[in-house]
Amino acid sequence: MGERVLRIDKPWNWKQFFFQWEWLLFAIFILIHIINSFLSPYYLNINTFLSAPMNFLDKAFIVLPMMLIIILGNIDISVGSIAAFASVMLAVMFNSGVPLPWALGASLIIAALCGGINGFLQVQFKELPSMIITLATMIIFRGIAYIILEDRAAGGFPPWFSFFAWGYVGPFPFILLAFVIAAVIFGLLLHKTGTGRKIYGMGSNLLACKYSGIKTGRIVIMVSLLTGFMSGITAIFLTSRMGSTRPNVALGYELDVIAMVVLGGVSTSGGTGRIGGPILAVFIIGFLNYGLGLMNISAQIILIVLGLLLVLSVLAMNVRVNKRGKKPV
Repeated sequence: MGERVLRIDKPWNWKQFFFQWEWLLFAIFILIHIINSFLSPYYLNINTFLSAPMNFLDKAFIVLPMMLIIILGNIDISVGSIAAFASVMLAVMFNSGVPLPWALGASLIIAALCGGINGFLQVQFKELPSMIITLATMIIFRGIAYIILEDRAAGGFPPWFSFFAWGYVGPFPFILLAFVIAAVIFGLLLHKTGTGRKIYGMGSNLLACKYSGIKTGRIVIMVSLLTGFMSGITAIFLTSRMGSTRPNVALGYELDVIAMVVLGGVSTSGGTGRIGGPILAVFIIGFLNYGLGLMNISAQIILIVLGLLLVLSVLAMNVRVNKRGKKPV
């Protein structure tokens, strides 16, 4: 009887490789640039590709932890309110005499604590869906921001603070480099660590993970803390871009972020998704808005286009599920 060899690695399959969701997103990304180049003869140049992301990358920092939350099978709709609250606290502390570097650090801690509250409530009140908990905290955090500033604006930041949003490191915008670094860190966390495998496992079968001895509550709180912290990063870049803040900043950010994650191929049922898809979706939606802005199309039409794109992406993913008989990977 011949020797039997067991292999755990799968042979490379070119069909499986090229029929991945990310390739469709890349094709859409190229198509958007082709359309935009017809709308403006000045579009296809390096300055456009480097400067345009400076207008939309602030919210992209929240996309990274939101991807983890949705892979877990949860949702967080309080991220926009956390960013607004952190932005207001940053301005208030600075205007109260706190040195700006200390105010920046304190605002990040406050944002992380807000995310930690979300995680703690989800662990302690398991009978409540994450959407209900974060809906409540969304209202609370935004309400506190309104109590502090009412309907006023706060700013007066030093000139160097604008570097976060508008500064360059060599030929590259600082915000773009910061996002690339953050994306690499989250990519390694999700795909190369035991924590990432636990996140996928919890999204696929939470009960099995609990019986396997995984501290699921710690994972939820850790991801929530990361989400709050990255919302604070967004608050810093957003405040730097505007030069001031109000309690109504970052309105609708949570919907934009969730749309980017879902368009990126992360299943809302949890357990599947890769970091490449949401990153492509960030630039697809960002440059789509940029191109529609070149045509002076109203914000309402842009929202309709975004909604249609999101519905079509979900339908396409469901077709893949039905054909394969399993979740998209």
